[in-house]
Amino acid sequence: MIYYLYSSIENELILRNYLGMKEKINWLHAMYVFGIISLIIGAINPIERSIVICLGSVLIGLSTYLNKDRHWKIFFISAILIILGVTALIYISYIGGFGSKSTLSIWWRATILPYPIGWLLSAVTLIVRLSKNMKGNMKK
Repeated sequence: MIYYLYSSIENELILRNYLGMKEKINWLHAMYVFGIISLIIGAINPIERSIVICLGSVLIGLSTYLNKDRHWKIFFISAILIILGVTALIYISYIGGFGSKSTLSIWWRATILPYPIGWLLSAVTLIVRLSKNMKGNMKK
C-alpha cells in the first residue's frame, strides 16, 4: 500500500493510506520485526553486540507472548538463556576475563554457553516459522 503523512488542522501527523483512511500501527508486529533485525545485526559481532541480541530476544519473546503465539515459550526460554549467558559474559570480563594472566579456570567458559544456545534456539525457531509460512503461502 502507498502511505503518506497527512497534516490536520491541529498540526498532527497522521498516517493515511491511499484511500484516505487512517491506519493503526501494529506495535506488537513492529516489536517482533525490530527483535528479528536486532538478532541479525547482533550476529555480525556477537561479543560486542551482545546487548543488542539481548534486547532483540526480549522483544521477540514479549511480542509473541502478547500476540498469544504458539511459539512464545520457546522465545521466552531463549531470551532467558541469552540474558543468563550475557550476564555471565559481562561478569567474567569485569573480573579480568580469560587468558594467560587470568586466575580463572578454563571451565568458567561454560557459564557463557547459554548465550549461543539461546541465540541458536531463537534462530532455528524463526527459520522454521519462515519455512512453514512460505509453504503455506505456496499452497494458496
